Amino acid sequence: MRLGSPLPQTWDSPEGWADTVRRAGFRAAYWPLPDDAAGDVADAYARAAQAADLVIAEVGAWRANPISPDDATRAAGIARCQAQLALAERIGARCCVNTAGSRADAWDAPHPDNLRADTFALIVDSVREIVDAVAPRRTFYTLEPMPWALPDSPAAYLDLLRAIDRPAFAVHLDPVNLINTPAKFYDNAGFLRECFAQLGPHAKSVHVKDMVLEPPLTVRLSEVRPGLGGLDLRTFLTETARLDPDTPILVEHLQTDAEYAAAVAHVRGVAAELGLPL
Repeated sequence: MRLGSPLPQTWDSPEGWADTVRRAGFRAAYWPLPDDAAGDVADAYARAAQAADLVIAEVGAWRANPISPDDATRAAGIARCQAQLALAERIGARCCVNTAGSRADAWDAPHPDNLRADTFALIVDSVREIVDAVAPRRTFYTLEPMPWALPDSPAAYLDLLRAIDRPAFAVHLDPVNLINTPAKFYDNAGFLRECFAQLGPHAKSVHVKDMVLEPPLTVRLSEVRPGLGGLDLRTFLTETARLDPDTPILVEHLQTDAEYAAAVAHVRGVAAELGLPL
């Protein structure tokens, strides 16, 4: 396992970035450059990562909606995902990641059509269009699961893997996003084992976070900092440790540097108790 976390930007060179990541104790990293960075600059950062034995965990294609009901938005979403996948291939990232998209106006919003069979078919077509245009050889296109959009379960992700049928399509594993019922939350250790058993062999990057089930009606499942919720982190880390040893696990979605530091300390502490190197 290779832990990674966002870091405050204190560097002004590729080598400075790699040194900052290493001095923070991380062996995996978020891609640090904006989408419009020049190719030679991207290449320099990729070389710095390789020299420092850092895994570039993922390149995001966030905000793109490849299944939008609006034709122009959908075309722009496909193009953005293709461009980001090409960047991931260029720099040797483990994967390019986006959600599958949404039939809503917003790219990541709930919509009653998101779980329909014809939307499943649209996702299959969109992923094939993205992957086939780039034909990556060393990276993968992946979908981050969502609680209200496909893939919304391990079984749905496996169905997409089979239907898309492209070697360059793989899994981005964020189990908390798949915990969308109280039953899954209360038995999250069992659900985590199910997720990793079914999807672990295909996983290229993993997100680590936590969750609470809050009391106001109706069901409200909220993401929180690792250590502040009910996720069985011991099971999560034990299962992640069974994957490819270069698999990144990334902390995300926190608001301050102090929160990230606390999250990282908690994850490291539990890993140390289990005797698992990060």
